[in-house]
Parts: sequence; C-alpha cells; structure tokens
Amino acid sequence: MLCSNVWSQDLKIQEKYTAHNKGKFFVHWGGNRESYSRSDITFKGDNYNFTLYDVSAHDKPKGWHIDFINPARMTIPQTNFRMGYFVSDHYSVSLGLDHMKYVMYQDRNVNIKGYYPNAGTYGETWPNGQVWLSEDFLTFEHTDGLNYINAEVARFDDVSKFLGITDTDMIQINLTEGLGGGFLYPKTNTKLLGKERHDDFHVSGYGISAKAGINITFLKHFYVQGELKTGYIDMPDIRTTDDPADRASQHFTFVERMIVFGGIFKV
Repeated sequence: MLCSNVWSQDLKIQEKYTAHNKGKFFVHWGGNRESYSRSDITFKGDNYNFTLYDVSAHDKPKGWHIDFINPARMTIPQTNFRMGYFVSDHYSVSLGLDHMKYVMYQDRNVNIKGYYPNAGTYGETWPNGQVWLSEDFLTFEHTDGLNYINAEVARFDDVSKFLGITDTDMIQINLTEGLGGGFLYPKTNTKLLGKERHDDFHVSGYGISAKAGINITFLKHFYVQGELKTGYIDMPDIRTTDDPADRASQHFTFVERMIVFGGIFKV
C-alpha cells in the first residue's frame, strides 16, 4: 500500500500542467481582417423606400499599430476580445466581441428598385435602372463598428505528440473548432439623401458563426492563436439618420481572419 501511494504521488508530480484544461480560465486580445459577400440594402423612411442590389463592401484595417494596446484608443482598430472557461479538458464556453468594420464601396453603379425624393439631383443617375453610389447620394458604413457580441462553444485537441513535442509545459500545439451566435451592436455612419446622420450604437440584428484555428501555448500560461471564422449576419433594424422613422436592413456572410494573444490560468 505504501509503495502504491508513493507511485501515485510520483505520477501526480510528473503530470504536466498542460495535461488537463478543465477548470482553467482564459482571456485574449488581438486583431482581424474581414471579407464580406455582396448585400441587398433596403432604406425606408416617411417619403422613400428603395433597395440597392448586390452592394459590395470592405473592411478598414489599421495595420500593426500602437492603438491595439493603447487603452484610450484600442477600440479604433479592428479587434477581438474573448474570455472563457474550460468546462472539461476538451470543451470551453466563452463570451467575446468581434469588433469588425464594414464600409460600402463608393463610386460604383448598382441596380435599384423603389423611390426617393429629388431623384437625379445627387449625381447618382445611371442608365438601365441603376444608380451611381456618389457621396452626395449615400455613404454607408459600420465603422465603430460592426460589433458582433457573441457566445461560443469550442473544442480543443492537443496535437503536440504528432509533431514530436514531449514537453508540453514548454510548448503545446492545439487545434480548435467552435460554433457561436449573438447580436449585432453597430455604430452605423450613414449620410443618406442629404439627411443628418445618426451615428450611434444600436442593436440591429443577430449573427451566427463557425470557426477553426490553431493555438500555440508556451510556458504553460501564454498563447498565440490564429483563427478563421465564417458566419451569417442579419440586421433588419439599422438606424441611419436622426429621424426614428429612417431605417435600413441588410444581410450578408463574412469571413474573418484573426490573430490573438492571451493567457490561460486555473481559477
């Protein structure tokens, strides 16, 4: 019995800190880039109702910048924040903010259907039932930002041994996959038909997403993680001007690439 007890204690001493995840808390911060599908955008108000078809958009990257770690300006770049907890060795639950940016391309012609006042006076007229997206006619962006606040369930699998790594407390390689969902809380910057913009935070819709990534944990407690996330966003209630009657709606898919830096610790 004494030998068995000593052997059991010796196993515990030898077991790596990284051998188990259950009960660990993690938090990370990083940056992202996005791509968006084309989108039909409908604008409605007291005297107008029209839809623009197949509108293209892009993100608004800032590149590697001190603002990512400047507390007074860290929400200006495209960023990601997430905190979570491992409920088992392989599964975690988390809450996070994907601070993306969405900017409609200007100076392109798109199809339009509907009506609005003073048509043709914004430099937007185009043959064959199209309009030119001039700045006088419309600017449309979620740049502070396209805020996807979401919960995720993710799986982690240690693949270090397949790469010949034995000391996982020094460096550990994990694969991760997950599913998430949440709501959109954008600050939409719109100039529409010469109206005064609203430019305030507003709950506008919902999103769902799936992700896959690779996690490199080093010195037991610190990690860098790269993720590829794709999802669907539906925003039926976007504020566009100071007039509460003015609304826009759209839905689209997105692909997000991110790199984050974080820490993992037992609670």
